Amino acid sequence: MIFADKVIALRKKAGWSQEELAERLNVSRQSVSKWESAQSVPDIDRILQMSRLFGVTTDYLLKDDMEEPEVTGEESASPLRRVTMQQASDYLALRRAAAPKMAIATFLCILSPIPLMMLAAMSEFSRFHITENAAEGIGLSVLTVFAAVAVALFLSCGAKVKEYEFLEKEPFETEYGVSGMVREREREFREKNSRLTVIGTVLCILSVLPMFAVISVMPAADDIVYVASVCVLLFMVGLGCIAFVYSGTYHGAMEKLLEEGDYSRDNKGRRKVVGTISAVYWLIVTAVFLVMMLSPSSPMLPNETWIIWAVGGVLYAAVMAVVRLLTGRK
Repeated sequence: MIFADKVIALRKKAGWSQEELAERLNVSRQSVSKWESAQSVPDIDRILQMSRLFGVTTDYLLKDDMEEPEVTGEESASPLRRVTMQQASDYLALRRAAAPKMAIATFLCILSPIPLMMLAAMSEFSRFHITENAAEGIGLSVLTVFAAVAVALFLSCGAKVKEYEFLEKEPFETEYGVSGMVREREREFREKNSRLTVIGTVLCILSVLPMFAVISVMPAADDIVYVASVCVLLFMVGLGCIAFVYSGTYHGAMEKLLEEGDYSRDNKGRRKVVGTISAVYWLIVTAVFLVMMLSPSSPMLPNETWIIWAVGGVLYAAVMAVVRLLTGRK
């Protein structure tokens, strides 16, 4: 085991993030990151500090042929669940296979209100020969089918990785070589991840152009033209989300194994609170949507209720920002 892997293993066993170890050693987080990626080695003073901090001998830290730590008599950290190379490889393979399915499920969720909106708009014109009741019935049926397929995809992907749920909830340690393997996969995926992120961002930004075009070129157009522009907006946002979810699913799996980003040990302790608030929030938004869409006394028409999801998404980002601020999440 090389020095870099020993530092990673000891840090994770102690339950510290890179920032926390850096604070204890009075160095920058970038220095710890370079040690753990084998880009540099610390000086002898830092080696002695780590020896005392982790309760192991300097020989164990410096000699590559020593696989088991020689303790110095200090109290050691409690044992953590160990992730083997096979488990890490299997998990990454499952998440990579799930990425396109998760992306399609998200796309279906975003597309689901489009048929209802278009049919409701078409029912206002006699030339389309569709009644308002028929438009609502067909539109809601399509929305329900899209939502059911999306939920089925989400559940099937989640069931396949149920045994790995501890990765995002509990501290753990990895077998020798796991961190190196994951970092290599991360480097290989980095260019594709950046490209997909750029594509998703550009599509979301450009999605408003159809609406701007209708407003500027055809200000007196029929309502159906405006509804069509909104549908195009949702379609482009959906395509952007495909890029985000596809890259985020696989990249997030690597962050979980490395215990970095949103899945660092410092953040894991707060995920339960954030997850509960998130679930309650979307249940409330869904309840409001159903009331506004199905209630006879609703002030909104069925083809107007899509705005609830748009407003809900914007407010969700604000709510999560406040939650992270209040919980001290980095």
